[in-house]
Amino acid sequence: MQVSLEDVFSPMEEILLDSLRRWDCDSHVHLFMPDHCHLMLEGRSESSDLWRCVVDFKQRSGYWLSQNGYPGRWQKNFYDHILREGEDTRKQMKYILENPVRKWITDDWRKYPFKGSTIHDFNNWEY
Repeated sequence: MQVSLEDVFSPMEEILLDSLRRWDCDSHVHLFMPDHCHLMLEGRSESSDLWRCVVDFKQRSGYWLSQNGYPGRWQKNFYDHILREGEDTRKQMKYILENPVRKWITDDWRKYPFKGSTIHDFNNWEY
């Protein structure tokens, strides 16, 4: 059974949102591509744990993918980059949102349906 990105996005987003709640984090942007995802996360408080949030998401979503016939697997590690004070958050978000355009999946990031945020409304978002 082949599973499409359309079939995967909603469960992946639900698992991500649950992990964000568990570890007291927010998503500036999460964007799922056919073979990877981009997450730009932020802790909400001193008790937030971004590392555990990502590990929890990867573990539970990886299990879901394996149980539902998705052919891929998460890579063992993940690339993380800490934004320092003064770094442009919107510039980083733009880079993530433009990924489907750079990969020739769509001609406008606004048309790409497999994205979300717990902070921003992308229907009214401009960079």
